[in-house]
Amino acid sequence: MIPLSLLPLPLIHPSSESSCAYVLIVTAVYWVSEAVPLGAAALVPAFLYPLFGVLKSSEVASEYFKDTTLLLMGVICLAASIEKWNLHKRIALRMVMIAGAKPGMLVLGFMCCTVFLSMWLSNTSTTAMVMPIAEAVLQQLIYTGIADSHDDSDTVETQEDDNDKEETINKNQLELLYCKDSCEKPELCTLSEEANGLAVKPGLGPDFPNQTNGYLPEASIEIPVPKKPKIRRDSLYPTKRDHMICKCLSLSITYAATIGGLITITGTSTNLIFAEQFNNRYPEAKVINFGTWFIFSLPIALIMLVLTWIWLHCLFLGCNFRETCSWSKKRKTKREILSEKRIHEEYHKLGPISYPEVVTGLFFILMTLLWFTREPGFVPGWTSLFEKKGYRTDATVSVLLGFLLFLIPARKPWPSAFSSKSKGEDDEEDEEDPLAPMITWKDFLRLMPWEIVILVGGGYALAAGCKVSGLSMWIGRQLEPMSGLPPWAVTLLACLLVSAVTEFASNPATLTVFLPILSALSETLQINPLHTLIPATMCVSFGVMLPVGNPPNAIVFSYGHVQISDMVKAGFGVNLIGVMVVMLAITTWGVPLFQLTEFPAWAVMRNVTGNL
Repeated sequence: MIPLSLLPLPLIHPSSESSCAYVLIVTAVYWVSEAVPLGAAALVPAFLYPLFGVLKSSEVASEYFKDTTLLLMGVICLAASIEKWNLHKRIALRMVMIAGAKPGMLVLGFMCCTVFLSMWLSNTSTTAMVMPIAEAVLQQLIYTGIADSHDDSDTVETQEDDNDKEETINKNQLELLYCKDSCEKPELCTLSEEANGLAVKPGLGPDFPNQTNGYLPEASIEIPVPKKPKIRRDSLYPTKRDHMICKCLSLSITYAATIGGLITITGTSTNLIFAEQFNNRYPEAKVINFGTWFIFSLPIALIMLVLTWIWLHCLFLGCNFRETCSWSKKRKTKREILSEKRIHEEYHKLGPISYPEVVTGLFFILMTLLWFTREPGFVPGWTSLFEKKGYRTDATVSVLLGFLLFLIPARKPWPSAFSSKSKGEDDEEDEEDPLAPMITWKDFLRLMPWEIVILVGGGYALAAGCKVSGLSMWIGRQLEPMSGLPPWAVTLLACLLVSAVTEFASNPATLTVFLPILSALSETLQINPLHTLIPATMCVSFGVMLPVGNPPNAIVFSYGHVQISDMVKAGFGVNLIGVMVVMLAITTWGVPLFQLTEFPAWAVMRNVTGNL
């Protein structure tokens, strides 16, 4: 009913602007409501634009496959090799081993490895990979029991059945011989010893005579029983502190995955959407590439990582950083020692590093270096060695190395004492075929997010329609009353609006709708478009307050350690931290990096062309 209810718009005002607005609104409503899958909703411009005469069918089709699609395909090939040979698990466990098992350092260690992996893998894949490792550590913490008196003071949750079992196991019967002058036979009594090692009360025999010893009247003596912690039958956590550690570690992983996705242009789909739409709208602007984005976003990620860790630590673990972050072996409790042992056991299960892991690691380093050195800006890049300029992009490197992974055998080309074993699903096939490649097409298809590819293509098609129909210029003219605001105020309003909407709508859909509007606004106000587009692109990833905000949130929520109230409380703080750090970056080191103080020539040319 949505298309029919909005149909009067292009019929009453038959123009290219109204037709394009109709297609944009219908697509946006489907994206926000998710009445149909996001990929299916992204196909709406493919048939509505030709029907309303906005774009030809061939022109719309060309928007659905761009340079960023090839870039994503190459990265997915590398990600498939990383996951197939368990290189990601080796990296994660090694970083956690370095951090140690103290709660504060454990959380920081998991956050660091999650950020690093999320730079190259999707946020969803990274969270789905790290959470089982974190869950194994958390279960070790839970079932180790109370290790020291500090934990005893915080205990509020125990299972009655478990207590009874512990008392039965630890009860120690001490036989005492009671002698009296007037009795020939000694009386036997027992002294029960509780699980905590304190004597509770002598248990005398049933015929114990109430007589004196000749000096003082005899009376029963009771030793005070220490008060036990209150029992809560609705909890599976031995202590409140354990529950807080579980909440803190679970939420830290989803937040770290979001932070890591900001660092690289391929880290998340929203970064790719921004890069392609920006390059399509401003083809003369040669300012956005892997290197410039990395230089701008890496300090943001590092600052956010530290501040988010401090915020989660204070919220769930308290402000005693000395107690939870000490590396001293003397301060380690029994449960922390056992947790470290569990992590070391998981790492040793991986065995020695294999030949496919070495090859994957080399490809990973090589791809990163080639991206950085293609056009670093401050020195000539390797593309200057070619006669024709502008032909090679980051996608060229990505697809080349991804293609080689289909050619290189997964076995050593020279004989060795032991053969490398496959850790993927096709172990037996790889051992039978000595020429089996590093990855197969099945491995690639398992990770390739075709829905995101179509979704990004739908965004490109919408942007092309807004440009051709003149809708973007019309929107810009309606926003002229905001011309009196300073650039930082416009950027702040855009960040707050985008971060609020993305809590309830998907990140790619939200950014796809807002990018053309913010571009037109920047051109109208004579502001460098990067001043608003880059912060909005980053803030659209801060949908961390609800499980529906993004897939990593849903994965973490499914483990049952956190409630929605916990996510809202912690996510609100992370959201504010993100917006503040992004605003700090765009007003400080972002100014000289992107020349944000002036309205660039490539934006002037786009503005003049649009007016014509």
